[in-house]
Amino acid sequence: MTLMLSIQGVAKTFTLHTQGGVKIPVFRDLDLDVSAGECVVLHGPSGAGKSTLLRAMYANVLPDAGEIRVRHGGRMVDLASASSRTVLQVRRHTLGYVSQFLSVIPRVPTLNVVAEPLVRDGIDTDTAHERAAAMLARLNVPERLWRLAPATFSGGEQQRVNIARGLIAEMPVLLLDEPTASLDAANRDVVVELIAEAKQRGAAIVGIFHDAATRDAVADRLYHLTPAKAA
Repeated sequence: MTLMLSIQGVAKTFTLHTQGGVKIPVFRDLDLDVSAGECVVLHGPSGAGKSTLLRAMYANVLPDAGEIRVRHGGRMVDLASASSRTVLQVRRHTLGYVSQFLSVIPRVPTLNVVAEPLVRDGIDTDTAHERAAAMLARLNVPERLWRLAPATFSGGEQQRVNIARGLIAEMPVLLLDEPTASLDAANRDVVVELIAEAKQRGAAIVGIFHDAATRDAVADRLYHLTPAKAA
């Protein structure tokens, strides 16, 4: 299988400058390879660094050491040392991310929010809106909400919009940070189906799933993290 994401020797420590420079080690010397069509679930207790590692994979957190390489444009790009421009290009064409919370421009209608990644990539607006509508319908977001901004939606509705936006562009690598945390069982099942379809088309997926049933349904393997101890 094609290697899509490779982490080698990654370490991260946070320094609390407002508390006298106290250092909080998160993890050190992590290695992980993820291939096309595979879903790896980060697993471990609270404080083990699962979300921090996922954000480092998306280049939102800069590791203190190591490489985070993603296959982009036929070559492996190290996001830990890449320029901001390269990181943006990787995010635009290769690396999708679904966070725990929806962050969008106020007053932009939900249909536009979900369609935006397609429009940005050159797909005509009508086609992008058709695909966005199909995704929203599949995730049980009521049609009456599509023309409204999602800022006033319930937590579960916002998260379904978040998932629709994150998965609509069919990125080769997907990072999922507790995407089903605020969803009911029926909508969790839809997300499980969407993840299975992404794997089938060859996406490499790394995710965090605290719901055991969802985790068991999507994971090809678990990657265990334990809280780092101070040196």
